Amino acid sequence: MKYLITGVCGQLGYDLVKRLQNTDDTVIGCDIIPETDVCKSYVRLDITDADAVNETVANLKPDVVIHCAAWTAVDAAEEPENREKVWRINAAGTENIANACKLSDCKLIYISTDYVFDGSGTEPWEPDCNEYSPLNFYGESKLAGELSVAKTLEKFFIVRIAWVFGLNGRNFVRTMLRLGNTHHELRVVNDQIGTPTYTKDLARLLVDMSRTERYGYYHATNEGGFISWYDFAYEIMRMAGSHTNIIPVTTAEYGLSKAKRPFNSRLSKEKLTEQGFERLPDWRDALERYLKEIGETES
Repeated sequence: MKYLITGVCGQLGYDLVKRLQNTDDTVIGCDIIPETDVCKSYVRLDITDADAVNETVANLKPDVVIHCAAWTAVDAAEEPENREKVWRINAAGTENIANACKLSDCKLIYISTDYVFDGSGTEPWEPDCNEYSPLNFYGESKLAGELSVAKTLEKFFIVRIAWVFGLNGRNFVRTMLRLGNTHHELRVVNDQIGTPTYTKDLARLLVDMSRTERYGYYHATNEGGFISWYDFAYEIMRMAGSHTNIIPVTTAEYGLSKAKRPFNSRLSKEKLTEQGFERLPDWRDALERYLKEIGETES
């Protein structure tokens, strides 16, 4: 199969390329920067340029487009000066990708987020739930992308993920490790509940999906139950052998974020099993493997 992967300089795009590069598949990466050594076959692409997107997809003729490119700086998305750019990337850019896939009759996998929900209640959100009510502008822009994909295409997968960490980029794990080197204690919220997603594990699932026609909405995070950011931070420090004290606080006590976050980011993944997909490993196993990969384990 031939794959076109957007956002290959980010965490997930990077791991998708690594997953596919030793297979018989053809992998072409794209991103906004002029050049990168992430993948052998690379094209520069600004997804906000509809003509460029149409031309690129038409010329490359991929079987599958995996759309990872996005504005992901949630707090910065709230700044008035950034909102137009956020919308052009996450909403209009995704619409451009969907339109190009329709013209070329190829599959699209769109990576979305738990932030399309308002985080109310305590029950896990179902993938086919349409009770959308984003709390922040990032969530609004990603929801607009979802709606464009579903409106435009029949051959699509919309995969919502949460609390992402991977090798190629910034993430909560790296932030905790960095702050742990300079602070004796850290305050971390304990009333926002969800599950982490390791991009290397997610990449395997997305490739598996791409080889099927089991289209629709899915949720994909690692297994291991639902935890708080405090629980996650505590385990990061424990596995890394850090002596930094992690102090649980409420979101109200923390009080530093510009963007509102959902309290309930529990995502139901039963549909993966129902559709015959192998679910992701336990998040503790994923975290241990990741820390070894970046050389941050105690042993």
